[in-house]
Amino acid sequence: MGDRAAAETLARRWNPRLLRTARRLVGAEMAPGVVQDCWVSILRGIATLRDPARFAPWAFGILRRRCADAIRKAQSQRAEAEPNEAPAGLSSQPDETLAIAEAMASLPADQRLAAQLFFVEGLTLAEIAEVQEVPLGTAKTRLFHARRKLKAALSGDE
Repeated sequence: MGDRAAAETLARRWNPRLLRTARRLVGAEMAPGVVQDCWVSILRGIATLRDPARFAPWAFGILRRRCADAIRKAQSQRAEAEPNEAPAGLSSQPDETLAIAEAMASLPADQRLAAQLFFVEGLTLAEIAEVQEVPLGTAKTRLFHARRKLKAALSGDE
């Protein structure tokens, strides 16, 4: 796995960003487990990363796949069990934050991830395309539509 101190430094720097993104993609309850699985994959595969400058899109790509795995697993478990109530917790947030969270949640998953990576994590369009494993033009289109839908939702023009 390599140098433990280096791994700890890497985790201290990147874990908050990965956790924040995972919370938006899979919810607060599932996010810590997904991020832990993500770190296992990151630490196992870090030696294959040739360009350290590409760590962000590489790590967020791993996170995206782990989130997709977790969502599939949760959906199959829900299909076997009784449907659960909708998660609570957003009601304690200020109105503006709640409106943004609801607007983000209303986006299709691909647009939500693009918006999260761009606005919150500060990734470039090229990095977003790499994370989502799509052409640059597709990433641009996803972000364009996400912006348009967020603007409409937040201005009340839905």
